[in-house]
Amino acid sequence: MADISVRPMADADADRVLAIYQAGLDAGNASFEVTAPTWAAFDATRLTAYRFVAVDRVGTVCGWVAVSPTSTRAVYAGVVEHSVYVDPAAQGRGIARLLLDTLIASTEAAGIWTIQSGVFPENAASLRLHQRAGFRVVGVRERVGRHHDRWRDVVLLERRSPTVT
Repeated sequence: MADISVRPMADADADRVLAIYQAGLDAGNASFEVTAPTWAAFDATRLTAYRFVAVDRVGTVCGWVAVSPTSTRAVYAGVVEHSVYVDPAAQGRGIARLLLDTLIASTEAAGIWTIQSGVFPENAASLRLHQRAGFRVVGVRERVGRHHDRWRDVVLLERRSPTVT
């Protein structure tokens, strides 16, 4: 993967980040959302210090990862929820793992002890990716929400830092 690098996400990446997000939503197994938010809404809900993009050798964004706080309560300051998306044309090249590894290193350096995510059980590739990156299945939230007129389950995953105590 010498042709892919990871850098902090910038406002200039907005169009590509949101296009990749929308492509993931259009595929049907990424989120309960059906439309990517505006950049202002995206920016307001993700923690700036933990947003990264994967870029190819010419600088085109081909994937991203970002986190949101799980709660505003101080006791949960070390817990975040993440999302990772890769352009469909770039999938299967290890980009999501590279993004997750970068995210994990940055959150651990900042004292964050838990990264969590919810994944549809049908998204087998995402479940494998997360388990290989050290996430464990906490449980399944059955029929937690409706998506395209059907009830969907969500697999709750978390990664506890072995170094942040």
